[in-house]
Amino acid sequence: MEQNTEKTVKRNSWIGPLIIGICIMGSCAAIAFGLMHFRSKSEHTIAATGSASVDFEADTIIWRGSYSAWAYSSKDAYKKIRKDADLIMDYLIENDIKEDEIVFNSVDIARNYKDNYDENGNYIGSEPNGYTLTQSVTVTSGNVENVEWISRDISSLLDDGIELTSGSPEYYYSDLDALKLDLIDKASENARDRIEIIAKNADADLGKLKNSSLGVFQITAKNSGTGSYSYDGAFDSSSRYKTATITVRLEYDLK
Repeated sequence: MEQNTEKTVKRNSWIGPLIIGICIMGSCAAIAFGLMHFRSKSEHTIAATGSASVDFEADTIIWRGSYSAWAYSSKDAYKKIRKDADLIMDYLIENDIKEDEIVFNSVDIARNYKDNYDENGNYIGSEPNGYTLTQSVTVTSGNVENVEWISRDISSLLDDGIELTSGSPEYYYSDLDALKLDLIDKASENARDRIEIIAKNADADLGKLKNSSLGVFQITAKNSGTGSYSYDGAFDSSSRYKTATITVRLEYDLK
């Protein structure tokens, strides 16, 4: 009886490790199969990035100018700046700018102070020294050439005593959404063409589209080069003639 019990104990002592060993081997085999299957799937794809660009001309121009007036009293300063605004309006309309294309912004008022010093050059305080009023005017128009000329000629108002500062014109395109959609279509076609060439040379057949992603939309000055691109998308507004660029990345399964 004792011999049978001893045999049973010995037998059970190696069955447990055997079962554990089989389980470990099975797990390793499953992991290896999974890695081989994953690697096989990942290798059966092909991807390429396509691009498209177009040169275009801005059809909208924005010009901004600012002017100021000074007087000892705020009332007199306001009368002067209102007179300047009327002269600027007349000048713009005389040069074929429509009234609804002109916007005068609110007037900013600042009180001036003059520092006083004694005969030894020591600061002894300050006193009020009149008011300075500032106003800006904005012109938005589709007549690009005309507003360009005005932005350069506006300094002629100095002859009327108007202290006007002219800003640089800004250029925009009114149908940017349509332009962007057209570029996306062309960039997608370019990416597809590249993938088909690669697949053909690799003697492979394309399957279904697996992934697609849209790159950054860039608008730069024409002939400015790729150095004008930025990571989050350049948007040039200083040039009348521009280039728009976009990229599209496509990834396909292979049969």
